[in-house]
Amino acid sequence: MPTPAIAPAVTPAAIDSAAVRLAGHIRVTPLLDIAASELGLPVDVVLKLELLQHVGSFKPRGAFNRVLAAGPIPDAGLVAASGGNHGAAVAFVARSLGHRAEVFVPSSSPAMKRDRIASLGATVHVVEGLYDDAQAAASAHQLNTGALAVHPYDHPDVVAGQGTVARELELQMAARGSEFDTVLVASGGGGFTAGQAAWFAGRKRVVAVEPETSQCLRAARSAGEPVDVSVSGVAADSLGAKKLGSVAWTIVEHFVADAITVSDDDIRAAQRLLWDRLRLVAEPGGATALAALHSGAYIPSPGERIVVVVCGSNCDPTTVVA
Repeated sequence: MPTPAIAPAVTPAAIDSAAVRLAGHIRVTPLLDIAASELGLPVDVVLKLELLQHVGSFKPRGAFNRVLAAGPIPDAGLVAASGGNHGAAVAFVARSLGHRAEVFVPSSSPAMKRDRIASLGATVHVVEGLYDDAQAAASAHQLNTGALAVHPYDHPDVVAGQGTVARELELQMAARGSEFDTVLVASGGGGFTAGQAAWFAGRKRVVAVEPETSQCLRAARSAGEPVDVSVSGVAADSLGAKKLGSVAWTIVEHFVADAITVSDDDIRAAQRLLWDRLRLVAEPGGATALAALHSGAYIPSPGERIVVVVCGSNCDPTTVVA
């Protein structure tokens, strides 16, 4: 039986508190106005360029908030599992705050992401398999050492940190006197999507965009609860969670307006578009939200004002520009 609806695990007040903690630790990322003709889109859009955040993705927001809210950090430091972006964020946070970090990465993760984590000072452990295999190894390490676990998406403080993107976006749009109706966001384990939805709490439409080959949020909405799904495809390293996070589900079931999917070809086309027209290198997961609009998977209503979050840039540039 589907689980009954419960109160959202993250509130706008928690995101406000996260924003206070994060001041001075994260970048305020810019907005870019794009005419429909520039990218061959059905409507004008605003791009939120979160790929310009520290270490090339939104992930430091959640990681910093988790660590700063935790109080004293154990001598064993921080531990995390990651397909790459979260690991780099945890390594960056650890280096910034003077802690140790151990990051467990699946063998399916690109070598450049593993190298990036190591370059930031974390100890990298490569685990055979996919993200969930790395998470099992990280959980075992946490039990053995007492290190602080920094989950990539299934913790209220992580989700609240990710929600500061939506808060920041709304403040930026208000400062320029601009209105918007809908935010398109890429979704993996659901933490980023849930953060945006928790901030807006139904005041704006939040649309989750997933690869056809990794769609745990859409599956949870269909089943009425998080369920296991298969994972593959070009964006699996960043969006390839086998099951929607339980924290995310408490928010998604209330406040995510729609969940749509795009193909690997759609994602690759969006990556190439960002490079060809804007000279932005986005990883597959970072281009997934734009792919929904460019491919026609998401059809705007007449007059709908849309923001697309471009959330990550961590890939080998030759896979985009060659």
